Amino acid sequence: MTERPEVNASLPDEERLEAIISPSERKGGKVFPALCSVLGTLILLGVIAAFIPLTVPRLMGYEIYEVVSGSMEPEIPVGSILYVEETAPEEVEAGDVIAFMRNGSVVSHRVEENRYVEGEFITKGDANSEEDTVPVPYESLVGKSVYHFPVLGTLMSMLAGDVGKLYALAFAACGVMFHMLAAILKSGR
Repeated sequence: MTERPEVNASLPDEERLEAIISPSERKGGKVFPALCSVLGTLILLGVIAAFIPLTVPRLMGYEIYEVVSGSMEPEIPVGSILYVEETAPEEVEAGDVIAFMRNGSVVSHRVEENRYVEGEFITKGDANSEEDTVPVPYESLVGKSVYHFPVLGTLMSMLAGDVGKLYALAFAACGVMFHMLAAILKSGR
């Protein structure tokens, strides 16, 4: 333990108090402002990191989709995020996972056969026992799946909604407030 310095008893009360309390204690300490600053930074970085998988790939030309059915499990589980790159139909090979439009929805299945002459794909979900009954015409092709990451699709759905955006804004505001609190504590106000 640190001992307090001897203080002249003839000093006025306020000056004696100033002599007893160290400068770091008068200004709120050094540790608490640093913790507030670090916590604020971590919160802000967390908000930014949550949006990176949703924004940067789009800037690189990928379409982003959430997997909502189990037809491609276990390879691509429900709740995954799927990055799809636009691809010419002639470049798609058997074994590639493609995204295509069917009845107004985007479907992702593996190509069993590319029928170049007919201009269509025969596809099958990995979890399905048989090929899809309806061939996929070239015009329905969205692109080829390049990457997929489990769980991120659920995060994407949450953040893309109004409530998710509100939470992100609230967290960002908390991060800024922690930085403001740290500045106030450092200045000794």
